[in-house]
Amino acid sequence: MSMQNPVFIPGPTNIPESVRKACDMPTLDHRSSAFARMFKPAVDGVRRVLKMDQGEVIVIPSTGTGGWEAAVTNTLSPGDTVLAARFGMFSHRWIDLCQRHGLNVQIIETPWGHGAPLAQIEAALRADRAGKIKAVLATHNETATGVKSDIGGIRAAMDAAGHGAMLFVDGVSSIASMPFDFAGWGVDIAVAGSQKGFMLPAGLAILGVSPKAIAAMETARLPRSFFDFKDMLVSYARGGYPYTPAVGPIAGLAHSIDLLETEGLENVYARHHRLAEGVRRAVFAWGMSPYAASADLYSDTVTAVKVPAGCDGTALVQLAATKYGMAFGVGLGEVAGKVFRIGHLGMLTEAMVLSGLCVAEMCMADLGWPVKLGSGVSAAQEYYRGTVPALAMAAE
Repeated sequence: MSMQNPVFIPGPTNIPESVRKACDMPTLDHRSSAFARMFKPAVDGVRRVLKMDQGEVIVIPSTGTGGWEAAVTNTLSPGDTVLAARFGMFSHRWIDLCQRHGLNVQIIETPWGHGAPLAQIEAALRADRAGKIKAVLATHNETATGVKSDIGGIRAAMDAAGHGAMLFVDGVSSIASMPFDFAGWGVDIAVAGSQKGFMLPAGLAILGVSPKAIAAMETARLPRSFFDFKDMLVSYARGGYPYTPAVGPIAGLAHSIDLLETEGLENVYARHHRLAEGVRRAVFAWGMSPYAASADLYSDTVTAVKVPAGCDGTALVQLAATKYGMAFGVGLGEVAGKVFRIGHLGMLTEAMVLSGLCVAEMCMADLGWPVKLGSGVSAAQEYYRGTVPALAMAAE
């Protein structure tokens, strides 16, 4: 793998040089006022990115999976029921985590390539007259299939059913890259990771926690220690942590948010949509299609490309790595070999995306796939030529 090439996996993402340098800092006393002064801008920035108006931001030295575990262990008790749709590898893994913790998971099996089924979620909640369901788990962006789900629609379904369950959202591969509205969608816990839209190395689980979820901590009986929100919040009040924090990544987080807000969050989201649309046009020009079942489900951070019959998506990913030094994502679970994935989130430009599309085409030709060299690249070029914002053009 060449370190000079951008990566096109759906995380970890490319790291801006200034973010990398912000993480590279001398040892700092994490119990000092200097750490507190650095930590507060990072927490306040996450609050703005999530669009929170109440609740707390928790930053844990971990990954998104640790964030999932923290969400359930701080708010639920053994034997509690949670509702979740399974429609991809990451929704499956969250379900598996809950089952390992002794929770009763009511699963709505959903075809891969589809999103969270709103009508079935509402029906399940209406049928729960005893109020046994304590939380609804939702994967905002399923990176295995390149599918986004309608989180606002899930909240509307919950409200229509008149159900009081909490809403937990896995936003690991969407937050800071796609619009997210914690307050407007009535989210109770949102889980993000440092290595996706925040453009940092892996190492931080980033959570937004509502007052309702904080209140649930009082009766939650699942065991927790390292992930205990109570310990975190007590220490936060003193400007620190209950244990040694990841000081460098937290410094990087504050700087990353400054970069995002300097670009403007709406511009960040528009850029991700523009880059994704160029990738999708290339995919169609190749005679292929995204794995997502319909256009309203298309993710703006990753496209799972459905490969032609008789072709192996994993072979393309392996060839790209060994021959051209470029990383794409393999298919996972039910779609292993059936797709290859192009991540287009974080620090990316049109020119960088075109380099990835070019390499993907060369791999297809090398493997004897039915593709015309240049077809996808030219389709993306035509789209990007007409959609580069005026501000970017003026800056050239």
